[in-house]
Amino acid sequence: MQHSHPTPARRSALRKAATGIQGLDEITDGGLPLGRPTLICGGAGSGKTLLATSFLVYGAEVFNEPGVLMTFEENGDEIASDVASLGFDLHALVEAGKLFIDYVRIERSEIEETGEYDLEGLFVRLDHAVRSTGAKRIVLDTIESLFSGLDNANILRAELRRLFRWLKDKGLTAVITAERGEGTLTRQGLEEYVSDAVILLDHRVTEQVSTRRLRVVKYRGSHHGTNEYPFLIDRNGLSVLPVTSLGLEHNASGERISSGVRELDQMLGGQGYFRGSTVLVSGTAGTGKTSLAAHFTDAACRRGERVLYYLFEESPQQLIRNMRSIGIDLQPWIDSGVLYFKAERPSRAGLETHLASMYLEVREFTPSVTVVDAVTNLLSVGTQNDVRAMLMRIIDHLKVGGVTGLFTSLTAASGDYEDSEAGISSLMDTWIVLTIDEVERERKRSMRILKSRGMAHSNRVHDFALTNHGLRLTDGRG
Repeated sequence: MQHSHPTPARRSALRKAATGIQGLDEITDGGLPLGRPTLICGGAGSGKTLLATSFLVYGAEVFNEPGVLMTFEENGDEIASDVASLGFDLHALVEAGKLFIDYVRIERSEIEETGEYDLEGLFVRLDHAVRSTGAKRIVLDTIESLFSGLDNANILRAELRRLFRWLKDKGLTAVITAERGEGTLTRQGLEEYVSDAVILLDHRVTEQVSTRRLRVVKYRGSHHGTNEYPFLIDRNGLSVLPVTSLGLEHNASGERISSGVRELDQMLGGQGYFRGSTVLVSGTAGTGKTSLAAHFTDAACRRGERVLYYLFEESPQQLIRNMRSIGIDLQPWIDSGVLYFKAERPSRAGLETHLASMYLEVREFTPSVTVVDAVTNLLSVGTQNDVRAMLMRIIDHLKVGGVTGLFTSLTAASGDYEDSEAGISSLMDTWIVLTIDEVERERKRSMRILKSRGMAHSNRVHDFALTNHGLRLTDGRG
């Protein structure tokens, strides 16, 4: 597996242990506090164990820091099986002496028989594990299982204070996971004992749409992002999207690239779009938005550039078939690997999850051009303001990478298209509007450029037709 590990822009005075988790090190300004405990809390299925295990795996594989995983719920084989699909081989790390896994069973009946309960035995086991591997990192998952063995919470709290003190004295960078409570970060108030860093994971489902979010609740002595950040769990593990780190610091290229339609290039100052710019093509159903996007895609592939194409309305096979009717065959570009379609219904996930997915796919596929067809479909899982905020973030990401983005948008059959697109069009550098008018009992398509920042462009309305040889403009009007 290949994992990229971002270097944070700023370093605080507090020494840190990089997690290796995409995005998390950026949010925490370098990682978790070195030699100190961090509490990871969240509900069942929120990703606590995966985050903690990733911290150990990357520590062993990337940063040469052996680790100890002490689990109170699942045994080593069960955890290894859970994370194997993500490319983590815990057994190999154990055999290499880079990881020690210890499954501790809490038997309430045995405690009741002896009448005694302390963590001395736990300290002995931890000390043995740390010494045998030379561990620098340790995970306790989940520590709240200790409470199931004892009614007297006061005794256990005293023991927990001793445990956290012991971890600090050993200089271990520790991750402790705990279940979220009702109205509290943890069920047993464990946040009282972790004064250094607390991270909250949240897995919420709204109207049957699932979204995962992460928030750094506390990080003593360090700058950190305080917002909620969407994160993904996929075949590559856990990754966090630090959306607020993006901004207006991208370069503006002076290079021009063809739209794929010669007459449209002429309308755009004779040279086409600026590379790295954003283009909005809006219009009612059947006006030719996807056809224009296909021309742009075909032209980019002919230049040898990689194109990432998002489809929210139809399958790739359907689009390929339809575009052949106007003389565009996209299949060879798929076969050669320069064109990749990502087709899915927007209702599959929340906007934050779509955003995080797009962020990672752009990073992994490294396209020169990205097409999103159509952005208006995202309104089924969010408000116009939510969609606008998502687009702003993906546009920032594309611009930082110098990727040219083309977005199609379906407008209503009636009403003012300028008003309906007000929330989206302001984010775009070039805005092309396609319309269909009925003239002498014939439907005629027309195209106009409402804006194109930084270049002279045609102010005329041009009629066009979809022919066997593609989109062809005719005489201009107005």
